[in-house]
Amino acid sequence: MHKIVSGINAVRENIKEDKGIVELFIAKGRKIERLKEILDLAREKSVSIKFKDKIYLDKLASGSPHQGIIGILGTYGYFHLEDLIRISRERKDGGLLLAADHITDTGNLGSLIRTAVFFGVHGLILPRDRSASITSAVHKTSAGGSAYLPVARVVNIARTLKELGDEGFWIVGAAGESTTHIYEFDWRRDLVLVLGSEDKGVSRIVRDKCHHLVCIPRFGHLDSLNVSVAAGIILSEIVRQRGAILSEGSL
Repeated sequence: MHKIVSGINAVRENIKEDKGIVELFIAKGRKIERLKEILDLAREKSVSIKFKDKIYLDKLASGSPHQGIIGILGTYGYFHLEDLIRISRERKDGGLLLAADHITDTGNLGSLIRTAVFFGVHGLILPRDRSASITSAVHKTSAGGSAYLPVARVVNIARTLKELGDEGFWIVGAAGESTTHIYEFDWRRDLVLVLGSEDKGVSRIVRDKCHHLVCIPRFGHLDSLNVSVAAGIILSEIVRQRGAILSEGSL
């Protein structure tokens, strides 16, 4: 996840010394007299400033004191694959990971992360080569979602999927030519949902590691969807089948 700096003194010194803060979150209603120097420095150095509810900052800080101000560092701290497996296994509603097969567009990756966080995905797997990485632009497009979603980068995504299969995860790829609709598939198991880029889809070598391929039924003239839109449709069905209770803030 993106590393954070919290508290007035820590944030001020980080911005003053150009140590990498790219976005600033300030709690709504916070008296800004003590923050004037920080705000002036942030504007001078083109650091994005956003005002959020205190509960948003509490989640970012994972309960640690933050004095109503948190800075997001541009350097992203990736997780290990073992971390994602552990996090996923700790969930009683079943493991749910995403694997993105060489999605190179930062806008698509950011939107995918936003969708994944909305539906409660436990982690995202990216290949190190020929893939967008987590940058400040991706963080912005994800609407801050990259601060919540654990992401691991792997050398070989096909080999990683085999490892996850050996760990008991069911590997399911999205492919337009599949004859199995997402509404016909039983999603109630530990899962890795594999999504490819809009133009190339899931690569052959990655498809070969999937236990099953599924498709979204098409009713109109176009034959493809943006990856984040496709993810949202599939994840919505996964959550529905798993009987997830809608939260108070659901759309």
